[in-house]
Amino acid sequence: MLKEERHQLILNEVALHNRVLLTDISEVLKVSVDTVRRDVIQLDVEKKLKKVHGGAISLGYSNNMGEQTKVYALEKKKGIAQKATQLLRNGNIIIIHGGTTCIEFARNIPEKMSLTCFTLSLPVAIELCKKPKIEVIFLGGILAKESQIASGGQAIHNLSRIRADFGFIGTGYVDADYGLTEFDWESVQVKTAVIQASKNTVLLTISEKLNSKNRYKTCEMSAITTMITELDPSDKALETFKRTGVSLL
Repeated sequence: MLKEERHQLILNEVALHNRVLLTDISEVLKVSVDTVRRDVIQLDVEKKLKKVHGGAISLGYSNNMGEQTKVYALEKKKGIAQKATQLLRNGNIIIIHGGTTCIEFARNIPEKMSLTCFTLSLPVAIELCKKPKIEVIFLGGILAKESQIASGGQAIHNLSRIRADFGFIGTGYVDADYGLTEFDWESVQVKTAVIQASKNTVLLTISEKLNSKNRYKTCEMSAITTMITELDPSDKALETFKRTGVSLL
């Protein structure tokens, strides 16, 4: 495989999943980890992604506070966010995890809506603070420098004391048979806590992540109440997910 082809595949994976491991990319490309590391270093120098320890992250994911021009599939994520607001009612207590789609969801909540919103994401919290009738509660913990999302024991403990009407989460990977997965164990722990703290769990995901899986399991599809993609619920790509019993929006 030519270097240019490897670079494009690396950029596609990083854009889709926000963050990837060098070991995972080496398996996909069938090249050594050292080769992938050199590719990632070059792409970092060219400012096409950001190199981090053991992997790489997308520029949109690592710059959530700034202009969202580098966010992958931004228009699709905006459409998902608009659908998600249809579930909300005045007086709801909700939890919003983090990531680019959750940020768009926070931006799309109507300013006149009265809600109590817990979040683990600093960028989400900042967007929510712009809404005059929303009470914003930031769930503390260890704040990741790249994503600005809190994790760790404190965050999980705080979530264990909440019973929200809705919990809104994203995912790196989702499969109708295997459920939600991530490559990062810490992320799995926190998302599991969000699910346990929510009467209804809403998955926000672009359709390109469907039928994919990784090493650590967050939950079965049965733990998800509603899945929202940019697709129409009748789309054939969602057929296998309909059979799981999840509501599609």
